[in-house]
Amino acid sequence: MTKNEQFTVKIEDFSSEGLGIGKTGEGFVWFIKDTVIGDTVLAAATKVKKNYGFARLVKVLEKSDDRQEPECVIARRCGGCQLQQMSYEAQLKFKQEKVYNNLRRIGEVEDGLLHEVFEPIVGMAEPFRYRNKAQFPISRDKEGKIIAGFYAGRTHDVIECEDCLLGVTDNKVILDRIITWMEAFNIDPYDEKTGKGLVRHVLIRKGFTTGQRMVCLVINGTELPHGEELVGSLCGGNECSDLCDVKVDSLSFSVNMERTNVIMGTKIVDLYGPGFIEDFIGDVKFRISPLSFYQVNPVQTEKMYGAALEFAELKGTENVWDLYCGIGTISLFMSRKAKHVYGVEIIPEAIRDARQNAEINGIENAEFYVGAAEEVLPEWYEKHPKERIDVVCVDPPRKGCDEKALATIVQMAPEKLVYVSCDSATLARDVKYLRSSGYEIKHVRPVDNFPQTVHVETCCLLERLRNAKDYIPLKLDMEDYYKIKDAEEDKKNDKNN
Repeated sequence: MTKNEQFTVKIEDFSSEGLGIGKTGEGFVWFIKDTVIGDTVLAAATKVKKNYGFARLVKVLEKSDDRQEPECVIARRCGGCQLQQMSYEAQLKFKQEKVYNNLRRIGEVEDGLLHEVFEPIVGMAEPFRYRNKAQFPISRDKEGKIIAGFYAGRTHDVIECEDCLLGVTDNKVILDRIITWMEAFNIDPYDEKTGKGLVRHVLIRKGFTTGQRMVCLVINGTELPHGEELVGSLCGGNECSDLCDVKVDSLSFSVNMERTNVIMGTKIVDLYGPGFIEDFIGDVKFRISPLSFYQVNPVQTEKMYGAALEFAELKGTENVWDLYCGIGTISLFMSRKAKHVYGVEIIPEAIRDARQNAEINGIENAEFYVGAAEEVLPEWYEKHPKERIDVVCVDPPRKGCDEKALATIVQMAPEKLVYVSCDSATLARDVKYLRSSGYEIKHVRPVDNFPQTVHVETCCLLERLRNAKDYIPLKLDMEDYYKIKDAEEDKKNDKNN
């Protein structure tokens, strides 16, 4: 089949990135964006490999029962919400099956055991307006008008959108004020092609519990001209007018003069306020600066961390290790119920925030280390071989846990291992390793932290078996995981898809 040749296909499944999967003659597999399981579509080939290809949706010939009209008018062009054309009930079903199938296929967990330990996915009552953070690139449209929005998929072309339906309604009001200020004082947006212009991005964060708001402009310079006027407009000055009900509590700018795709610079200059806002997850207060990592969906995060705490079953006598701890969210959650908590994170700024968050909450039984988990943990264990560790919690990045870290966890022999995952494929791979090392899976609870997208979080509990010493660990094998990812990597490199 040649490029742009059209064909008809029924969508039977989804890829892990939300591409519809259909098959034509002799089992040839097609990946097609913007489709829904059950659709019959007319598609046009964009890239053809030996056994599979990518295509663009031309027309839906027969709609799936789960298809709906996206609430956002630019959902298809933007690509940030891969599943908005799918009913939320169907989204939850897809994500639940995604976690289940990865554990079965990659993790080799038997169906009988999975049926016993697998829990229904935790969805949201309102699957929109859940993000407490948004980053908007600033650009000009074809007519020269200053716009804020999002990059179109696999490009750096900005699609105008000041009111993303996943973010808070305050965002549009704040962006309107910033663009008005830019126009009034002839301040240019950054142009990636020339490297000229000042304002690159606008970061907006809101504390859902406290209502506090933060704005940080990312600029291609070391000074922000007419900053006082912007403070007056956003933070309650004479020009506040209709914005007074969304007053900004912390206003700053970040210096980023590099020709790079990285959004934030490392230098932050405060223009107004303390340089941070505060928010709560449960009864734990967190201080959030422009560079702080903080979960973007606080409603579901509380449910996720609540699951981790529930699975750990802490009685107040336990020593707990929290690996990949970030700013200490899970550590501080567990410290209320544990004897002592040790947190590990490779990013120094995150550990600084974790220590500060412990201090402002009056928590004295949490201790934090800077470094890679696979380095800090073995070194600590070598110095404290007789120290009893009861529970280990891991919340790794998408690539999962390092094998050395997992091997050390097995050597430390905690009774419980709570695994919080943002990628169920690497979770499944690590579960396979841990089961070969004398641990058994006891609970699996998916949590939908990112409605309208393909991403799903999972909280998993593994417990150490009595005969764990008799087990011989497998080598941590990424082969199955990469097989799944191969086709999607091809997709990312295909600009025409």
